[in-house]
Amino acid sequence: MVKVLFVCLGNICRSPMAEAVFQDLVHNKGLEEKFVVDSAGTGDYHVGSSPHKGTVEKLKENGINANGLTARQISREDFDHFDYIIAMDDDNIEAINILETEEHQAEIIKLLDYNQNSQVKNVPDPYFTGDFDKTYELVSQACKNLLDDIRSKKEL
Repeated sequence: MVKVLFVCLGNICRSPMAEAVFQDLVHNKGLEEKFVVDSAGTGDYHVGSSPHKGTVEKLKENGINANGLTARQISREDFDHFDYIIAMDDDNIEAINILETEEHQAEIIKLLDYNQNSQVKNVPDPYFTGDFDKTYELVSQACKNLLDDIRSKKEL
């Protein structure tokens, strides 16, 4: 079982978008039984909230279900539970590193590190930019690349 956690600031825009996109990719490949996918925020601003309406609309527009997604805050236990902790930007990496336990199994990496040809290195936060299209484009491509990378490493 491969466990993937996507992390952004508030867990209502970027990380739930990545969670839903990645889960959809996993489903389309028939790999649901081989993955656990979740998302969390570094802050507690929106704990218990549903994704931002812009995220929900963008996912729906692309035929991806956002039902059941609820914001939560990352915890120290996540470092032992997940194999991959995928951050949306440098600030998220910094916040994750503050929480990071000394010994853990999780690989911590930025999502756009999987878009090697992209000039953009951080997923822009549409909560502030309003540009859910650009965020979806970046997240979608990176999630495809992430899944391909995991499948090649784990032979799935």
